[in-house]
Amino acid sequence: MAKKIKLKTSKTNASPNAFLNSISDERLRKDSKTLLKLFKDATDMKPKMWGHSIIGFGEYTYHRSNGDEGQFMACGFSPRKSGPTLYIMPGYTDYSSLLEKLGPHRLGKSCLYLKSLDGIDLKVVTKLIQVGLKDLKKKYETNF
Repeated sequence: MAKKIKLKTSKTNASPNAFLNSISDERLRKDSKTLLKLFKDATDMKPKMWGHSIIGFGEYTYHRSNGDEGQFMACGFSPRKSGPTLYIMPGYTDYSSLLEKLGPHRLGKSCLYLKSLDGIDLKVVTKLIQVGLKDLKKKYETNF
């Protein structure tokens, strides 16, 4: 039987709107509110805080090679000092054709780093979210 693990970054009852309203940098707060609406519309899910600084949508169950299992958000974003970071849990490795159209960004495995939303094609962000959720459903047990 799989051992359920609890991650350091887990779902909380904190308010995503209160969190966004607490951001002192006006540009980052505005970009984050734009992303909140975009993620809500793209996922048709309610936002939840994950840890102290990530707004997530949906959940999935993953299994580690040792048999442990855990829950994590299916997608989301975090307003970092350096700019918004977007999380698409399957990762971005198969999305190069979309990423070419996105605008200025840097990539991590499941992280998309933006300096701001200036020059970013929000339709491409919406497509990345939707394709990421579709791909996540193919591989994992999801709750969305």
